[in-house]
Amino acid sequence: MCTLLTASYTGETPANPEEDSVSPGFSTMLYTLAGGGTLCGVATLVLLIVSTATDFWMQYRYSGSSANQGLWRFCINHKCHAHTVTVAFWDATRAFMLLAVLSCLAGVVLGLSIFTNGTKSRRVRTGGIALVLSGFLALLALAIYTGVTVTFFGKRFMDWRFSWSYIIGWVAIILAFAAGVLQLCAYQRSTAEPAPANNPDI
Repeated sequence: MCTLLTASYTGETPANPEEDSVSPGFSTMLYTLAGGGTLCGVATLVLLIVSTATDFWMQYRYSGSSANQGLWRFCINHKCHAHTVTVAFWDATRAFMLLAVLSCLAGVVLGLSIFTNGTKSRRVRTGGIALVLSGFLALLALAIYTGVTVTFFGKRFMDWRFSWSYIIGWVAIILAFAAGVLQLCAYQRSTAEPAPANNPDI
């Protein structure tokens, strides 16, 4: 995948064989990949926080009134109440989402090291792994929530549907995997020696 991302890129090769074998274009490409991964990671972090904190994971009708619920509260007739009943799938979803937020934050912070230590820093690779892990944790959280909601709550409540906080969670998962792949590609390409310029004497 990393090869496909960079195969179409062509940078200028130095005219003088004594010049550095890494062209400015090649270096720019690496920083573009790593910087893009960091930006995707920041967007992922924002979406994960919004998705986890807001109360619109599922909307339904309860006793004829419109209601919605999130991971922490449920709201009926514009009045919100904290969940007082301990439910295993809610606890699991909360835990995985919080871990996803922390892992994404770590990935973003480590990804910022490209501006101080360069793309060859192992922190870039660790940041990419953290972002991929964040996406995996969020995927587990939404998979658990989806399965229980469809099999149990979907039969209990009438006229229910998943709401926008839930959808934002899936968007965050996609961005988290994309951010991790971009950072890992930047590190992999930076550690691989570029092909030396061929400048045969005529």
